Amino acid sequence: MSKAPPPAWLKPLVDYLPLVVFLAAFEFKGLMVATVALMATTLVALILSLAVARRVPLVPLLTAVIVGVFGGLTLWFNDETFIKIKPTIIYGLFAAILGGGLFFGRTFLKAVMGEALPLDELGWRRLTLRFTLFFVAMALANEVIRRVVTTEMWVLWKVPGSMILTFLFILTQMGLIKRHRLPDHGAD
Repeated sequence: MSKAPPPAWLKPLVDYLPLVVFLAAFEFKGLMVATVALMATTLVALILSLAVARRVPLVPLLTAVIVGVFGGLTLWFNDETFIKIKPTIIYGLFAAILGGGLFFGRTFLKAVMGEALPLDELGWRRLTLRFTLFFVAMALANEVIRRVVTTEMWVLWKVPGSMILTFLFILTQMGLIKRHRLPDHGAD
């Protein structure tokens, strides 16, 4: 008996609700309260994922651990630097995992997205390389931005700025995806 897929609303909720709550809390109460809200909402999103889908996806779990560590350091030391370097760490970690996988002949992106995106092996390698470079660029951008702008501007970079850039990056990959997409298995 195969397990039913989780409802379509679950992934966007787990991925984006903590960021939306972070932005709203920042607007009304500042960075420290927003950090607490981010940590709490991330935990709630993971619990919801576990309750509804009976599993916690790896990427949100990894993100939650980093949010917990760097959010905790931000609050403990009352220093916003820690929460501001969290995106750098996450992007750097994703780049290292994807790039390291490529170095050893593995396409970890395929393991995460393979069911939803059937590509040939060359397509997976190219897409993985592009995502690796994108994550390196995002880590570097976060480091520059967190050092040269105000906290208010950094928050706008984080939410929604980095989300918009990620969406635009994915749109630019549509040509590669179309060229390397496997034929439909159910087609005549």
